[in-house]
Amino acid sequence: DLAYWDWTGTRLIFQSTRPPYACDQIFTMTADGADVRRVSSGAGRTTCAFFFPDGQRVIYASTHLGGPACPPPPDRSHGYVWPLYRTWDIFASDLHGGDLVRLTDNDGYDAECAISPDGRRIVFTSLRAGDLDLYLMDADGRNVRRLTHEPGYDGGPFFSWDGRFIVFRASRPETREELAEYRALLAQGLVRPRRLDIYYMRADGSAVTRVTRTGGASFAPFMHPNSRQIIFASNHHDPSGRSFALWLVNVDGSGLERVTWSESFASFPMFTRDGTRLVFCSSRNAAARHDLNVFVADWVG
Repeated sequence: DLAYWDWTGTRLIFQSTRPPYACDQIFTMTADGADVRRVSSGAGRTTCAFFFPDGQRVIYASTHLGGPACPPPPDRSHGYVWPLYRTWDIFASDLHGGDLVRLTDNDGYDAECAISPDGRRIVFTSLRAGDLDLYLMDADGRNVRRLTHEPGYDGGPFFSWDGRFIVFRASRPETREELAEYRALLAQGLVRPRRLDIYYMRADGSAVTRVTRTGGASFAPFMHPNSRQIIFASNHHDPSGRSFALWLVNVDGSGLERVTWSESFASFPMFTRDGTRLVFCSSRNAAARHDLNVFVADWVG
């Protein structure tokens, strides 16, 4: 599961694999876990849901136009890789799944989407130009423009709560060999998230800044409402790379501080607009291996 707040901090939108569905679908619930409602169609695989500011519409990515079945898992003979299904597209709907509107119409990967605080723009990751870059489009899918241009994977973007910045994860090859491996996997619809770092930039794509150089995989960043700090997940503290915790860092890379300690996996954090509460997903108290639950915590900082 991964879950994100609405603008009021009273409802959450999340993705979950639960009976009778074989892969992730989109649901909403209240902040205490009650009133769970499915939003997505129940077909295909879905991910990356986010509320519009009015709380009446949402966006998410889905493969359902490629068929009702869950897409096949990636080829693990390549090691740990993420699949880039060509059938991913971004959609908007109301809270009941009605009035479904397709926002991207591209023969290739379009996903990892989030909405600006004014509700006018959507940032997302796309493979449409042959590389995994960040793009901006109007809320109706028009006026698509590319924000990042460096070779490598740029993904998981979110706007700051004041709308001035975008924070994201990136895995950018640093040697000729790494670049060759990245492009070879990309040609097979795969990406290897072995080394990820946190970046941020202005919302127009300018002033791209690398925030972390910790090694390992740092991802799922979200900015504190003060726009001076970023919370994210990372495994850089664990030599085996298997344990992920939440970390806080200043936008200039200073002040790195560990936030969670008691689980083998914690990730996908998001602050409420007033900065008083944090939602995240964790293996804490999991009933079975690989299970994740949604947690809400007060933020004292």
